[in-house]
Amino acid sequence: MPAEWSPHAATWTSWPFDDEIWYGDLDSVRQEFTALVKAITQFEHVHLLVTNEEAENDALERLGKKSNVTLHRVSLNDVWFRDNGPIFIKKENKISFVKWEFNAWGQKFKWDLDNLAPNQVAEFLKLNFFKSSVVMEGGSLDTNGKGICLTTKQCLLSEMRNPTLSQSDIEKSLKDNLGIKKLLWLEDGLEGDHTDGHIDTIVRFVNENTIVYSMTEDRTDKNYPAMQRNFELLKTFTDLEGNLFNLVPLVLPKNRIEIEGQRLPATYANFYIGNSFVVVPVYQDPHDEVALKTLRSLFPNREVIGLSSRAIINGGGSFHCVTQQQPAGEVWR
Repeated sequence: MPAEWSPHAATWTSWPFDDEIWYGDLDSVRQEFTALVKAITQFEHVHLLVTNEEAENDALERLGKKSNVTLHRVSLNDVWFRDNGPIFIKKENKISFVKWEFNAWGQKFKWDLDNLAPNQVAEFLKLNFFKSSVVMEGGSLDTNGKGICLTTKQCLLSEMRNPTLSQSDIEKSLKDNLGIKKLLWLEDGLEGDHTDGHIDTIVRFVNENTIVYSMTEDRTDKNYPAMQRNFELLKTFTDLEGNLFNLVPLVLPKNRIEIEGQRLPATYANFYIGNSFVVVPVYQDPHDEVALKTLRSLFPNREVIGLSSRAIINGGGSFHCVTQQQPAGEVWR
C-alpha cells in the first residue's frame, strides 16, 4: 500500500445524492463537493461515481463538462468512498487493489450497494484484484509507505466488524494483503465518530518520519483524555529501524459542532494529499488558520488548500473520508 503522497493516477470520489442523509441540506453539501472536485482537478484526474440520473445531471451542471473528470454510474448507499471503496496496492510499477468487506462501520447503516462498488471500479479499470473476507475500511488505516501503519483498537477490534478475529489475526491480514510490516495501535478516536475511531480523523503521517496528531488544550473537552493518551503512545512508537517519529500537534476546531444535539467529529486531520496539493477541511472556526499554518509548514512543496466542510461534516466525515487515491502505475490485468 503506497503512501498517500506517492504520485497518483487519479482520485476516486462519489457525488452526494440523498437529502435525508444530509438532514435536508443536500444543496449545501453539493456546493462543498463542487469546490472539492474542482480543486482536485487542477492537479489530477477525478473519477466521480454518480448513483442515478439526477446525481449525474446535478454533477454535470455544477462542474461542467471537464476533461479531467470521468463520471461512472454506480448504485450506492452513501458517499464515503474511502471506506467502502478499494484499497489500492502496488508492486514494482503495477497496481491492483484489495476488495475488503464493508458493513457500514459495524452495521450502523445500509451497506449492500456500497459493498459492491469496488467490483465496478475493477470493471472500469479492467483490473485484476484481490478479495478478502475481512471487514476493513480505508479510513481506519494510515501508512507511511515504508511498512508502518497507524490504526486504533476502538475501530479494528470492534465486535461488530470481525468478531471472530483476534488482534494478531487482523495484523496478519493487513500484512498479507497490504504489505504492512508493523502495525501501531492507538486506543480511541473522537467523540461523536460513528466509525468508532477512524485514524484519519486523529493521527496522520505527513511523510515517512513525521506524524501529526490531533490535540486540544481544553481539559473540559471529552476528547482531551483520549488525545492525550494517543500522544503518550505516539511518543513510544518507532519505525522498522527503531527510530522515534517526529510528532507535530494539530489543533482541533475550537467550537463544538453538533447536529440534532449530537456532537460531530470535526477535525483538520481529515485532509487529503494529492499530486502537488493538500486539501484541508475548515469550519468557519477560530482555529482554521492555525491548522492551515501548521500543515503548510509540513507540506512546503504542495499547495495547502483550505475548503469549507461545514455542511459535509454533518454526515460524519470530511475530505479524506470521501476520496480514495489511485496510485500511478500500470494496471495489473
